Amino acid sequence: MSAQVVVPEAVGTGKSVESAESRRQRHSSAVLIIVVGLLLLWAGIVSEGTSRIALSDALDDVQLPTLSMPGPPITILCALLLLGVGAAMLWRRLPKPWPAVLGTVAGLALVVGFIVWSATGSPSPFTLTNQLNGTLQYATPIILGAMCGVLSERAGVVNVAIEGQMILAAFTASVVTGSTQSVWAGLFAATLAGLLSAALLGVFALKYLMDHVVLGVVINLLAAGFTDFMYNQLVKDAAGLNSVPVMAPLRIPLLEQIPFLGPILFAQRPLTYIAIVGVVVVWFVLYKTKWGLRVRSVGEHPHAADTVGINVISTKFQAVLLGGVFAGFAGAFFTIGNSGAFQNSGVAAGNGFIALAAVIMGRWHPVLASLMALFFGFSRQLAQTLSLLDTPMPSDLLNALPYIFTVIAVAGLIGRVRAPAADGVPYVKSH
Repeated sequence: MSAQVVVPEAVGTGKSVESAESRRQRHSSAVLIIVVGLLLLWAGIVSEGTSRIALSDALDDVQLPTLSMPGPPITILCALLLLGVGAAMLWRRLPKPWPAVLGTVAGLALVVGFIVWSATGSPSPFTLTNQLNGTLQYATPIILGAMCGVLSERAGVVNVAIEGQMILAAFTASVVTGSTQSVWAGLFAATLAGLLSAALLGVFALKYLMDHVVLGVVINLLAAGFTDFMYNQLVKDAAGLNSVPVMAPLRIPLLEQIPFLGPILFAQRPLTYIAIVGVVVVWFVLYKTKWGLRVRSVGEHPHAADTVGINVISTKFQAVLLGGVFAGFAGAFFTIGNSGAFQNSGVAAGNGFIALAAVIMGRWHPVLASLMALFFGFSRQLAQTLSLLDTPMPSDLLNALPYIFTVIAVAGLIGRVRAPAADGVPYVKSH
């Protein structure tokens, strides 16, 4: 009895078959874009007035003009772009690179349309430079924390402890800087604190095979309890330790004077530059070096990596330690990088967990994770920028904007993602 072979219709036609899961994801993204487009269309129809966008801050040396534009027509145009993108995605599967192009168009149309609508009729202009500066400020610790998460999880170690690592580094940076009055000594101490917390994570996850998620929760609780105790016992009443200088912005000569982009990109604090360079370094190390190939291999197939002579435990531990350096930088941002003295364990304000979400939304890729961090920073700053305008949105809704945008991105646009195959799986060397 001969076996009957069923050949898919697409075989030999040069066309790939779209899986049911991919089709559902495409349809859900298209429906979400259409719904958002309809809401923006309604907002544009019922609004009236002029929208003003300021291209420079009042304190900038070079004053650029403030753009005035009719709010409703531009809002409606952006809404129609969203509806067109949604309809194209819903109609059929498009070949590359059209999905990326349409996604970019939809994102820009949403941002521009929403900002123009929010500023319509407001007596104060929407200051674009403040928005972008605030985006970088909010995104800096998230980018650094995301690099920590990418390195750890690419090596197969789930890092839920980014928040705790940040807290320990922030406390250490504050105390050392207060003692020495040197922000660079504080930054060095913060990186050591990040390394020590990473070593704690690596030892218990890799040597004692403790569940990675439970271990991360324990480290977070330990960091919060330890820093609060030490602050109340040793730091709170010590005047010297509460007098902590903050890193001054590092202004790059000539480049800082470029209109519009200069004050945004070339007059930031050192940790922002470190975050930008860190993304490039992590990408290069993971994808352009032998060590990075080993890290990715032990995160996907550790037993196969072992058979070709890779020391799996050592490679995992090295990646976790390198991630700890970035966690140290991220923690230092919350004290010497931005606000000064450590006050309590809430200093990180959940940014470690946001960084972990950026890692997942960015599909464990350093560049995509940093873009997700910028998305978080943009949405958080947008809520603050709009609160200064006479927008038709209630204040409670403004405060919820970052979380609404996050839910939209995760539920409708990101879809299902696949972590490294051995992420969180205990490794025991076979004999």
